[in-house]
Amino acid sequence: MQQTPSSISCGGWLGSAIRRIEADYQRSADTHLIPLPLPALAAAGIDLYLKDESTHPTGSLKHRLARSLFLYALCNGWVREGTTIVEASSGSTAVSEAYFARLLGLPFIAVMPRSTSPEKVAQIAFYGARCHFVDHAAQVYEEARALAEQTGGHYMDQFTYAERATDWRGNNNIAESMFQQMARERHPVPAWIVVGAGTGGTSATIGRYVRYRCHDTQVCVPDPEGSVFSAYHRTGDATLTATGSRIEGIGRPRVEPSFVRTLVDRMIEVPNLDSVAAMHALSALLGRKVGPSTGTNFVGMLAIAREMRAAGQQGSILSLLCDAGERYLPSYHDAAWVQSAFGDVGPAQQRIDALVAQ
Repeated sequence: MQQTPSSISCGGWLGSAIRRIEADYQRSADTHLIPLPLPALAAAGIDLYLKDESTHPTGSLKHRLARSLFLYALCNGWVREGTTIVEASSGSTAVSEAYFARLLGLPFIAVMPRSTSPEKVAQIAFYGARCHFVDHAAQVYEEARALAEQTGGHYMDQFTYAERATDWRGNNNIAESMFQQMARERHPVPAWIVVGAGTGGTSATIGRYVRYRCHDTQVCVPDPEGSVFSAYHRTGDATLTATGSRIEGIGRPRVEPSFVRTLVDRMIEVPNLDSVAAMHALSALLGRKVGPSTGTNFVGMLAIAREMRAAGQQGSILSLLCDAGERYLPSYHDAAWVQSAFGDVGPAQQRIDALVAQ
């Protein structure tokens, strides 16, 4: 008798696939919560922390997302033995999904803009996946959908399913981990959690969690120049589009279904040069290189800290170290590349360095 998706048992390949992914999780330690050494802010009663998501096996926050997307697709009956997986990505999610596709022995095609960093492309290829390039970020959606149809595969569609895939399993809840790690800190319940939006899934997960637990915590999304999320948050118009972000990994040219505006208390629009300058300032502060999206997060943290200090408020601010800077050595960490892509970073660097020092 032919099985319907609802009657598929967890024996055979499906059960083995789920167990492999869960075993990957079981082998993983939690990511570190790093207190930032900012004495002037600490003296004012304001503490800043970064949760270091670069320590996942695939080097970024997207490892959590990829794990959840695969489990979601498997349990929904969308992915079976031999299914070709196709994803639209700016690179980081594709790296992590390629890892899980190899773990399950599945073919994987990543649809990405040509501007994706060569280091990410090399990592995707390392996991045995294929890269398919488009000229503009707005083209990835239809191209991925078409490739899935041509191959008889499954379009993972992180932009639609990120927030619903990440929020249904307790053992992958980044928000719960944050609050557990803060338990012995001076201000254990953060005043703010600052998180950039690529799909919007992480901000939705955190926003939903703080409301569910009734924490007195607000959620801020720093949005890079060229992204549509800030305008959508302000207007509620889901038909809006934008030119697209040039900060790899966050910001989108269209409103994504996973971005839930009612779960975000505040947006901060961040110029590209400020993101790059903050990336450099934070790299110097930590003694290790971080990626540009973490720079965007740091801009948001510094802006809120400055406002809290001016208002005489105390508390903690949390954000994410999204990925390591080694992926971006020929681009955002290269002065000539930044000058060509964005212009003179000098004035922004002076402004951000002054905020860090204050």
